[in-house]
Amino acid sequence: MKKLFSLMAIIAIVLSANCSRIEQNDDPIIGIWVEASTLSEESTFKTTVRKEWIFNDVYLGRYHEINGNDITLKTDFKWSQENGIYTVEYRGLEDKPNDMVTIQNNEQGVLLQKTDGDLLAIKE
Repeated sequence: MKKLFSLMAIIAIVLSANCSRIEQNDDPIIGIWVEASTLSEESTFKTTVRKEWIFNDVYLGRYHEINGNDITLKTDFKWSQENGIYTVEYRGLEDKPNDMVTIQNNEQGVLLQKTDGDLLAIKE
């Protein structure tokens, strides 16, 4: 009787472990998106400012602002998508408003475009 109970317990464990699969998220926003600009302080000295969004598959991400070689701002964000419009909600930054963007394809590549028409970032 103990063997039968042990066998049934093992079968129940195996079956319950197989039922809890994590659904894979293959949204096209997942990846690294960048905006880079060059600021000229003098004619011979240039500083590059790079903004970087890293979107992951569990609806979270990390945002960086890099000035030259120094990270000047780093924060986490969460993202969601509804009817093709992505909302990026920054955590811990009260002065940074949420971004509402769509994904656009053109000759430059894959772009994140704000709902007001401005370019936010290009996919790396």
